[in-house]
Amino acid sequence: MSMVKRGADKGLIEINFHHLREYASDKHKTVDDTPYGGGKGLLLKVDVMDKAIEDVKKIRDRITSSKVVLMTPKGQTFNQDKAIEYSKYDNLILICGRYEGFDERIRTLVDEEVSIGNFVLTGGEIAAMAIIDATARLVPGVLSEESPDVESFMAKDDQGNFFLEYPQYTKPPVYNGMTVPEVLLSGNHGAIEKWRKENSKISDER
Repeated sequence: MSMVKRGADKGLIEINFHHLREYASDKHKTVDDTPYGGGKGLLLKVDVMDKAIEDVKKIRDRITSSKVVLMTPKGQTFNQDKAIEYSKYDNLILICGRYEGFDERIRTLVDEEVSIGNFVLTGGEIAAMAIIDATARLVPGVLSEESPDVESFMAKDDQGNFFLEYPQYTKPPVYNGMTVPEVLLSGNHGAIEKWRKENSKISDER
């Protein structure tokens, strides 16, 4: 069972999809149009997006804290710190771009712009799914086992570098001449904890 489904089944998170065509005013339900000045592709319309955001905010009018986030290559790179921050909000509105992009004025309607990396996707849906997955699992109660504090990117050194999770092994103890570190078989929990801390690699991702 995925962490997102587990959180939803527990009533800890709720995911809703809002179709932009519901907010288009013309008979063709147009949500995008050609760019002024010429050029290829279509742009999401600012008037449609404005209506959509305002409507979703009204649906969630009892929410105490919310943030409107736009998926865009120009945005701040999403990382674990951002996931932790997002997990503290009661409501996230994630806007997924499509086609050639969106009307520049849409930027004025959002609180923040984020990117999941320096590459191009057909749309922002995959980026939104990644953000939802990384964020939902940090909502208290979603993880039924140990705290996420021991996972990669959850702890930092004094310089702000993230630690990556220590190496882990399972049976068999020897495979093709490769052995499990002896300390992990010792039963000495103090020594094991020390080994794990020493072998948590530092990432240059900040």
